[in-house]
Amino acid sequence: MNTTPGLWPDYSRPDSLAAIEAVPLEARNLPASTYAVLDRAADRWPDRPAMTFLPRAEDWDRGHRRTYAELRAEVHRIVHVFRAHGIGRGDAVGLLSPNTALLPSALLAAQTAGIAAPVNPHLPAPHIARLLRLAGARVLVAAGPELDPDVWRTALAVAAELHPTALYALRPTGAEGPGPELGDLPGSSVGYLDTAMAAHPDRRSSRPPASRDLAALFHTGGTTGTPKLAAHTQANEVVDAWSVAAHSLLDERSVVFAGLPLFHVNALVVTLLAPMLRGQHVVWAGPLGYREPALYRHIWKIIAGYRISAMSAVPTVYSVLAQVPVDADISSMRFAAVGASTLPDTVRTAFTRNTGVEICEGYGLAEATCASARGFTGSGHRPGSVGQRLPYQQVKTVLVDAQGNWLDLAPGKTGVLLIKGPTVFPGYVTGQGPGGPNLDALGTVRDGWLDTGDLARVDTDGFIHLVGRAKDLIIRGGHNLDPAVIEDALLRHPHVTGASAVGRPDPHAGEVPVVYVTLAPGAPEATTRPDLLIAHARNLLHESAAVPRDVIVLDSLPVTAVGKPTKVPLRMRVLEQTALDELTALDLPSRGVGCDVDGARLLVTVPRPRAVADAERITEALGKYTFDWTFTQD
Repeated sequence: MNTTPGLWPDYSRPDSLAAIEAVPLEARNLPASTYAVLDRAADRWPDRPAMTFLPRAEDWDRGHRRTYAELRAEVHRIVHVFRAHGIGRGDAVGLLSPNTALLPSALLAAQTAGIAAPVNPHLPAPHIARLLRLAGARVLVAAGPELDPDVWRTALAVAAELHPTALYALRPTGAEGPGPELGDLPGSSVGYLDTAMAAHPDRRSSRPPASRDLAALFHTGGTTGTPKLAAHTQANEVVDAWSVAAHSLLDERSVVFAGLPLFHVNALVVTLLAPMLRGQHVVWAGPLGYREPALYRHIWKIIAGYRISAMSAVPTVYSVLAQVPVDADISSMRFAAVGASTLPDTVRTAFTRNTGVEICEGYGLAEATCASARGFTGSGHRPGSVGQRLPYQQVKTVLVDAQGNWLDLAPGKTGVLLIKGPTVFPGYVTGQGPGGPNLDALGTVRDGWLDTGDLARVDTDGFIHLVGRAKDLIIRGGHNLDPAVIEDALLRHPHVTGASAVGRPDPHAGEVPVVYVTLAPGAPEATTRPDLLIAHARNLLHESAAVPRDVIVLDSLPVTAVGKPTKVPLRMRVLEQTALDELTALDLPSRGVGCDVDGARLLVTVPRPRAVADAERITEALGKYTFDWTFTQD
C-alpha cells in the first residue's frame, strides 16, 4: 500500500492548515532546486504550454509560446553559455532587463549554473554597479538596444566599471532577423544571448544545484545609501513556491497572468516557479507589464482569449481595473491575488463589484523569500487581515523592550511581527569570499525568527492583521521607499532643521513621497522655496522614484505625548488634502472633509452632497485612490 503523502493536499479552507502540517515537510518530496522544478515539469508535461509572452498589449493575440520541453532546452543551452564564461556555484549572473521571452530562461539558467542577481534596470548605473559588485556578478544579461535602448546604455556603463567576462543582450519578444551591432567592450565578450545559446547543446547539467545552494540575490530598500542584497537558497524558493501553488482553487489546467517585472520576488515565486510546479500555463504581459497604458484597454480580452484563471498584481492595478468596463467573458477567472502593500476595502469592493472576481490578499517580504501569508475567497475571507500564515511557516508578535529583548505576546496582541520556517533567508550579502557571497542576517534573525519590521496582531487561526509599517515605508507602485533616506537628503540642506517624509495617495503609483520640513530661523526664501528643496533632494537621491513630489514647510513637526516623532498627523493631513483637491476640481464644497483614526486604519470622511449626481461624481473621483473613505451620515 502506497502511504506517500500527495504533493498537493486539500488547501481550500483556513482549517486545512492543521491537516497539511500533520505531514512533515520532508515527506512532501519537493524538488531540490528550481532547476529540478523545471526538469520535473518538462518530463511530465513536455508538450504543454509553459509560457506565452505578449510582445505588447495591442498584439495580445499574437503571443509567442514555449512548451515546457522548449523552456528546458533553452535553459540547458544558456547554462552552457554561462559555464563557458566561468560561472560556477558561487558566482552571480547580473540580470538587467524588463520582461521579454528569453528572460525567464536566463534567470533559471543563472540559478542552475550559479546565482541569479536580478536588478531593477531603471536604477542609475552607479547604483546598479554597486549592487552587482556586491553580488560578485561575473556575467551580465541586459535588455539590448532594440528592447530598451536606455537600459542597454546603462548596461554598457555598468559593464565598463565592473569588467564582466561577458555582456549578453536580450531582444524583444518575437524579434526576427539579425539585431543591430552591439560594439565592443574591452575585456568582455559582447553578443546576443539567443545567438550564443544556439551554439550549445540541449544537454542536462552534470552539476545540478542542491537545496542548500544559493539561488538568487534580490535587492531590497532600493533607495538606501548602502544597498542590501537578500540571499535565497534553492530550498527557500522551492518551498515558498510550493506553498503558493498549493492553492486548491487552481489545478494543472489553470492559466495565470503575469505583469510584474522579474526583478521582483513576487514575479519569480508567484508567476514563474509556482505555476511550473503544477504544470500551469503563464501568460506574460509585454515588457512594460502593468505600466503599459494600453494593457488596461485590452485586459479583459486577454483574460477571455487565454481563459486566464488567476492574476497577481499590486493594489494600484486593481484600483484602475475597478474602473475599466468589462467588455469580454472573464468567467474563467477564479480569483485575483494582491500583495506588496495593504489592499483597502474600498478597492476590494469596487474591483469585485466591477468584475465579479474576488481578491485574495497576501503578505510577504524578500527576507522570507516572498509569501508568508495568503487569504481565501468566499466564507474563508477574514476581513481586515492580509491572510493566514502559509504552511510550515510560524508567525508571532513580540514586544521589544528598552534593551532590545523580544518578549512574546499572546495571540491577538499587537507587536512586531516575526516569521520562522523554511523560507527565512540565510542573510544579506556583506562581501565575497573564496566560495561565493559572505552572508550575515545583520541582527534581523534570532534563533531562526525573522524580524519583519512590521507591526501586526496574529489571531488564533494564524491570520495576520497589519497595524502599521514599523519603518513607515512609502510604497510606490509596489516598490519600497525608505523615508529616512529621503529625509536625510533634505536634512543635508543647510537651512532645513527637520524633515518627515510620508506617502501621498496617487491614482497611478499608489503613493508618492512628500516631505514636511522645518527651517532654521531667518532662512532665506531665495534658497528654501519648495522647488529648490526638491532639486536639492534630487541631486542626493539614488533613485528618481524617491524624489519628493512636494515639500511643505511647517513651523514644527508633530510628536507624541511623550515627545517622540510621529507621522500619523502628517498622513492624515495628506489624505485630507487629497480629498479636498478632488472636491475643488469638481467645483463642489469642501467644507467638512476630515480624516480620523478608525481602529488600525485612517479613514477620510466627506459630507454627503444633497444631489445624487454629485455624490456619484465624488465616488468616481475618490475611487481612483487606494485609501479608505466614506460619506458622513446626515
